[in-house]
Amino acid sequence: MPNVVTRFAPSPTGYLHIGGARTALFNRLYARHNSGKFILRIEDTDRERSTPEAVRAILDGMTWLGIAWDEGPHFQMERMELYRKEAERLLREGKAYRCVCTKEELDARREEMAARKEKPRYDGRCRDLAPGATEGKPSVLRFKTPRTGQTVVRDLLRGDVVYENAELDDLVFLRTDGSPTYNFVVVIDDASMGITHVLRGDDHLNNTPKQVLLYEALGYLLPKFGHFPLIHGMEGGKLSKRQDDVSVTAYREKGFLPEAMVNYLVRLGWGHGDQEIFSMVEMQDLFSLEHVGKSPSKFNLDKLLHLNAHYIKMAEPSLLATLLVPFLAKRGIDAKPSPWLTAAVRTLRERSRTLEEMAESAEYYFRPKPADPKAASKFLTPEIAPILLEIAEAFSALEDFNADAEDALKKVVERREGDLKVHQPIRVALTGGTASPGLFEVMRILGRDEVVRRLRGAAGRIGA
Repeated sequence: MPNVVTRFAPSPTGYLHIGGARTALFNRLYARHNSGKFILRIEDTDRERSTPEAVRAILDGMTWLGIAWDEGPHFQMERMELYRKEAERLLREGKAYRCVCTKEELDARREEMAARKEKPRYDGRCRDLAPGATEGKPSVLRFKTPRTGQTVVRDLLRGDVVYENAELDDLVFLRTDGSPTYNFVVVIDDASMGITHVLRGDDHLNNTPKQVLLYEALGYLLPKFGHFPLIHGMEGGKLSKRQDDVSVTAYREKGFLPEAMVNYLVRLGWGHGDQEIFSMVEMQDLFSLEHVGKSPSKFNLDKLLHLNAHYIKMAEPSLLATLLVPFLAKRGIDAKPSPWLTAAVRTLRERSRTLEEMAESAEYYFRPKPADPKAASKFLTPEIAPILLEIAEAFSALEDFNADAEDALKKVVERREGDLKVHQPIRVALTGGTASPGLFEVMRILGRDEVVRRLRGAAGRIGA
């Protein structure tokens, strides 16, 4: 067995969360760095909220990001017999008991505790009942948490975190319908799968003492724990669906590249000097828990956009062309990967931060765009109309448009006494705006006939 075995264990109740994706990435990198194994486990015991669609979203998200797992996915619902056997063992060994308290009774007692300004928790009423007292009644199984002493969580990032056992509840680990609860199954799964390092977000920290006690009660070898600070949103505080895009799918649909997302995620809480750009191999070689930050990281969309723009600039245009097709389709443009589309992408990648932005920019290559009103009023004036028409006629006479278009334009300007500023009017006529790749690059992509058609159309609309 490898010296290090890590895992990622999401619940399939929704999308792959940004924070979950980072946890998965850190676990994979730690395992790889230590020549270990990374396991994927789907924690699907919440039967009401777990869905096949969510499972697919998690698997697709991890695959898209390139966070490969070595084993799995394992599903908890396939391991129910093991959980029941271990629950019965705890009961048989006197480390658990049946509780017949109803929900109404529990709620009433918690309200009384709250009124006395006490921490609401189970009062242990069924803990010492005679075995026959619970027969024939609906019951849950509760763990007999020690009432004295302390439980110490030895955290790889935080150091020792001490909990008073008297403050911990007798947790329910088997519901009335026989289904197990999270803290119980996660211990059995981690132990049976040989997990050596449980690395997760610090929102799980308060679960850890309960799990440590269960490990001890079940006689399992205790893994090492590490809890990462959470990712905060752009407005501060925990990432919020109301304020932030929190799913990997959302960023994929907006046209972010997986390499950029992974590079950004690894830098949310981990660093290596001043280096900003990492390949997956570099991440694996350099990753260590010692360089994981102790404070929450802030999700910064501007930084992600900057990073994504870098990866777009570095990407092969033919690959970008393939990736761009579905984003064009969302705009009603039926395109296929082709040398022409690759050439178009080559002109756009320097100015695009996302594939969505690139698709928006590329639109004028496929169909004329209405001119921006401000640009039109400034550059498409009645005075320029006959000049646009003259340029169109000069272009239409060219046999080698790509080679001779620039000279043809210069000759028109010279005939007009040489002080005309025609580039921006042409740009607005061809693209609808004042910002685009180089003018002659745009014209080469559009081709002679389309350039002529658009120039004539613009001249006609403004009165030539």
